[in-house]
Amino acid sequence: MCDFKVLRFSLMGKGLPFTPSSYLFEYPLALFRVTEYFSSFCTKSDISSRFSIENKAPSVEIGEFDNTNDGYDRFKQMGNGDSWNLSLFGCSKQDSDFDRRVGVEESDGSDDEEEGEDSDDMDDFRVLISVKGNDGEKRDFGRVELDEEEFRHPLVREVCRLIDLRSAWNARHEGELRNLLRSLKPRQVCAVLRSLNDERVALKFFYWADRQWRYRHDSIVYYTMLEVLSKTKLCQGAKRVIRLMVRRGIQCSPGAFGLVMVSYSRAGKLRNAMRVLTLMQKAGVEPNLSICNTAIHVLVMGSKLEKALRFLERMQLVGIAPNVITYNCLIKGYCDAHWIEDAVELIAEMPLKGCSPDKVSYYTVMGFLCKGKRVKEVRELMETMKDRGLLPDQVTYNNLIHMLSKHGHGNDALKFLREAEEKGFRFDKVGYSAIVHSFCKEGRIDMAKEIVNEMFSKGCIPDVVTYTSVLDGYCRLGNVDQAKKMLQQMYKHGCKPNTVSYTALLNGLCLSGKSLEAREMMKVSEEEWWTPNAITYSAVMHGLHKEGKLIEACDLVEEMVGKGFYPNPVEINLLIQALCREGKMDEAKRLMEWCLHKGCAVNVVNFTTLIHGYCQKDNLESAVSLLDDMYLSNKHPDAVTYTTVISALGRKGRIEEATELMKKMLGKGLDPTPVTYRTVIHWYCRMGRVEDLLNLLEKMVLRKKYRTTYNQVIEKLCSFGNPEGAEKLLSKVLRTASRTDANSCHILMDCYLSRGFPLSAYRVACRMFNRNMIPDLKLCEKVSKRLMMEGNSKEADNLMLQFVERGHMSPQDQNHIQS
Repeated sequence: MCDFKVLRFSLMGKGLPFTPSSYLFEYPLALFRVTEYFSSFCTKSDISSRFSIENKAPSVEIGEFDNTNDGYDRFKQMGNGDSWNLSLFGCSKQDSDFDRRVGVEESDGSDDEEEGEDSDDMDDFRVLISVKGNDGEKRDFGRVELDEEEFRHPLVREVCRLIDLRSAWNARHEGELRNLLRSLKPRQVCAVLRSLNDERVALKFFYWADRQWRYRHDSIVYYTMLEVLSKTKLCQGAKRVIRLMVRRGIQCSPGAFGLVMVSYSRAGKLRNAMRVLTLMQKAGVEPNLSICNTAIHVLVMGSKLEKALRFLERMQLVGIAPNVITYNCLIKGYCDAHWIEDAVELIAEMPLKGCSPDKVSYYTVMGFLCKGKRVKEVRELMETMKDRGLLPDQVTYNNLIHMLSKHGHGNDALKFLREAEEKGFRFDKVGYSAIVHSFCKEGRIDMAKEIVNEMFSKGCIPDVVTYTSVLDGYCRLGNVDQAKKMLQQMYKHGCKPNTVSYTALLNGLCLSGKSLEAREMMKVSEEEWWTPNAITYSAVMHGLHKEGKLIEACDLVEEMVGKGFYPNPVEINLLIQALCREGKMDEAKRLMEWCLHKGCAVNVVNFTTLIHGYCQKDNLESAVSLLDDMYLSNKHPDAVTYTTVISALGRKGRIEEATELMKKMLGKGLDPTPVTYRTVIHWYCRMGRVEDLLNLLEKMVLRKKYRTTYNQVIEKLCSFGNPEGAEKLLSKVLRTASRTDANSCHILMDCYLSRGFPLSAYRVACRMFNRNMIPDLKLCEKVSKRLMMEGNSKEADNLMLQFVERGHMSPQDQNHIQS
């Protein structure tokens, strides 16, 4: 058989179309070779795995290739292809198929396990057992440092521009991006990953580039991707990247696994973060001090200080000596747990452990003391620093001023600033601005203005941050006119306001009920040489919504999306709710569908709000139709959504439909909430469908038990005047003999009494006595008197005798009641 690769390149060199079906399916083994050939570029498998596949080629059955179309489809899937559906931002099928193509779909199942507190610590510490000894700190792969020129490189900027066009992605864009990718150097690929604002998009670009023919990720690209993911909660993506590195033989340092741990920690998956140590052990990477510090940091951030201390003991046993970073993590853990005294004690013990504390150790404790305005203890700690040879310097005072200002203690921050100036330290506009901002947040504009004037007198010219703080302070007080004057003063002093300055002013206008004026200022933003951002749009949109100007708010959302800023689900919900409240259901639905089409983050709550609006207008057909449409939009309804529709159906008396919808909800695996129980019980009891209710409650209780279910049924039946039906359920209530059950019995007795059936009320009281429950004495006195009036003296005497026998009434009181 001729060499397929030679044939392929000869056809391409002559400009002839390459159609593999006629040749390949005449020789099916050639198809196997070409799919394996292209697959090797997609998966980046090692050479040994490719040879193993080729050696198995002769054993392939010819029957596998009998279906010509199926074989050609498989060829297209494995090859590079130009179909835009396989692009970075193509259909969701591509995203779900990626793991299969790059070979990272295997999972050890650990990520799917629930977080537990009773797991054995040995699972996390086992990796330390394999340490052979501390032969000195091993070299770890550090952060990939990039120059500014690499971020500004034309290729990098063009790639980022193409990726930003993902909403209008097509085959031509992918072809351009593919050609640019082959021209990028590894450091430029790193620059692209760091330049992308959305880390999810960066991860998809990483996956997409990894599949391209004639391209292979450099090792620094993997580390850069891990660095990007470590700042997010995309822990699964980080784990896949590290597994790709291990399988492809790329040298993994402990620091790489540490980045994965940090990502898991940000996602709140502490147990999974610690399991990364096991993954590192399986990869044959020996832990060092860096990864141990990361593990302690993760445990501290997860509020597992005691476990972090045990981890410290274990790493010391295997010969890994802690350093100042290790102890600083523990100091922060003590402070987070509000054990400030223990943190100070650890600082005192550090020299005895062979590790002197640094200024960060003290700054950490000082920060928590400043938060509680414990200035006296801060000064004592500063004296301790001096005794240790760590003299307070400019950085020390800067930290104190910023921490006190951040927590609203402007006066104390100003005192430290005066003290530092007396010692010869000079502060720049950053330190002054922090104090100004603190005073402005407290509404003390006069003090803030004094600081600004003092800055001028000392030759420290305020910057845009300082002016913006004062401007925002005026807006907080509702003095918008003075804020406008401050804006003009900024121009007068040569300080150009930025987007934050204008956003603060627009927010002040909206808070003062002048949202239309704020909207007009946004329209002339280009003339003022400033650009609104997402926060600007959000502030004005909230102002318009607050004033009931919904049409203008919807227009603003449309402009916002056109500028590349997407409203969040809360903002979308505010508008939908307001439109529904005014009865503009069509406008509300169009808004949600438009946001969904434009890629906004529409969630289940938005759908539920619109469904509730339809239910309020008794348009149940539209509500049910929208409920079904949620599955088509991949937005699965929750229990609140179903409960909303069930309540509306019950209100209209459509119990059968409500029953079917309730069964559908349970079939979807959704647990009924207390509101769901109350809704179902209310409408079924009102319609008198007690038997149907009990059958449905049995199914609901199997899904999720609600302790007071039957208590609610009894009370609701009584409220609707059906005590006989309620008494049939009394046996279900009297099983637990709780206070809630007693209250339900009292409601039933009172219902019987009000309807003129004291004997029935007496019967309920006797059942309570049989369950060692004491009925309400005053209520029973009423029952006894009614029994006497109707000539049932024997039952009346017996009822009161029950209280006497149990010591809750004296015989004299019994005689008094009977008389």
